[in-house]
Amino acid sequence: MLNILYSFALALVMALFGTPLFVRFLVKRSFGQFVRQDGPTAHYIKRGTPTMGGVVIILAAVAAYLIADLILARVPRPAGLLVLLLFVGMGLVGFTDDLIKISRQRSLGLRPVWKIAGQGAVGISFALLAIGFPNQDGWTPASFRISFLRDTSVDLAFAGRGLGIALFVVWANFLITAWTNAVNLTDGLDGLATGASAMVFGAYIIVALWGIANLCGESDSLTHCYVMRDPLDVAMVAAAITGACLGFLWWNVHPAAIFMGDTGALALGGAFAGLSIVTRTEILAAIIGGLFVLTAASDIIQIGWFKLSGGKRVFKMAPLHHHFELSGWGEVTIVIRFWLISALFVAVGLGLFYAEWVVAR
Repeated sequence: MLNILYSFALALVMALFGTPLFVRFLVKRSFGQFVRQDGPTAHYIKRGTPTMGGVVIILAAVAAYLIADLILARVPRPAGLLVLLLFVGMGLVGFTDDLIKISRQRSLGLRPVWKIAGQGAVGISFALLAIGFPNQDGWTPASFRISFLRDTSVDLAFAGRGLGIALFVVWANFLITAWTNAVNLTDGLDGLATGASAMVFGAYIIVALWGIANLCGESDSLTHCYVMRDPLDVAMVAAAITGACLGFLWWNVHPAAIFMGDTGALALGGAFAGLSIVTRTEILAAIIGGLFVLTAASDIIQIGWFKLSGGKRVFKMAPLHHHFELSGWGEVTIVIRFWLISALFVAVGLGLFYAEWVVAR
């Protein structure tokens, strides 16, 4: 398991020491955050804080994964590389969005149609590649079956492979869009999304490790083991992203020296979706990443009720963390309490994953 330790440690060190260097680079070029005018007034002092810190998270995680493979003289496997493809691809879409915001000094970046097009191109590419690359047992990184704690009996290819491919592309892109937006909405307070992300990616290290320890063999019943393509590589990717988040978090906690921006939020959301797909835990991810779900749900509820009721609001402001800000909670208090909520969701998710295996045995 040295691969996993190397990936985590290298990413942690690179992000921890690389972030202040990147901050200086951004400050020299006046690449600062543009704060939305309709947000909490307490956020106005954050205007000009360097953003696009997700670049550090992405570079540290990818470099750590590749260097760990190089140190141990092993070839990267498809499942790990595909999650990194989604991670980097979504990060590039976010980077373009951030760059436009900074250069034009506005809170809106890419036009929605171009942002959707970019995310769609990356998501479709991932989905099509993920159902390829079978190993010697015929397992591919992704499956046509909808998964909860493992693949269920709901088969998207119920009427043939062609329809299965089409439905899987739609399903995968729904997950990718949902998670990228959820993480992006959560990234509204110093360290909130970064800390929560470190927890959920840490959970996926455990999921992948359990997959390694209980990988299906020729004589195993599929209810007593796990079908995963390249679980070691998946664990390495999860470890690298966890380490990169923790290293970046040192500089991202209140008062933040740098924000991750859409670059980091979209990249992390994409990686989370990718990990849920290749580990066959697509629905379980909604529990592990429950804080992100709550945040996104609060935004959907606020917008929906505002339109249905003719202008009334459920929350003082959405997403949810802004509601508590306007209720008088301090930013650090909100972040720590939301981290605790995230930790509880992660614990419940991992508990369900383990309990299902125990029952199956």
